[in-house]
Amino acid sequence: MRILGIDPGTAIMGYGIVDYTGNRFVPRDYGCIRSAAGVPLHLRLRKLFHQLNDLLKKYEPNCLAIEELFFNRNSKTVLAVGQARGIVLLAAAEAEIDVYEYTPLQVKQAVVGLGRAEKKQVQYMIRVILNLPETPRPDDVADALAVAVCHANNSSGWGALV
Repeated sequence: MRILGIDPGTAIMGYGIVDYTGNRFVPRDYGCIRSAAGVPLHLRLRKLFHQLNDLLKKYEPNCLAIEELFFNRNSKTVLAVGQARGIVLLAAAEAEIDVYEYTPLQVKQAVVGLGRAEKKQVQYMIRVILNLPETPRPDDVADALAVAVCHANNSSGWGALV
């Protein structure tokens, strides 16, 4: 199974493509899609959409796993992340692949074994699980890989199909 994990955002959208077969993980590609501040939002979203489509065409994942929207005090941030999530959902629909959604708690539980794990613990475990030479940067990339690993560990379990 090839999974595309996404950590949504408008400034930085982390992605990680992971193959999972027989309890074995093989990272295929990971990184982030960036859009510049100061550029009108509709143009930033278009860039995210096109680059995400390029990843979907190149790697042909079986499914997409995305982190659920986390509500914080900054409503402007929530709206921007929600718009980026919409772009991801549209791209997945256009590629005709299923989308699974996981809360930050579920991701941490699946990767570290503790739902309240700290970010550094998640990053360390992603490096170990995927046998990476170093921790992926920025944090959004490690988070996207963690969402992919979470889905692999729970592919027959408790992920919510969006």
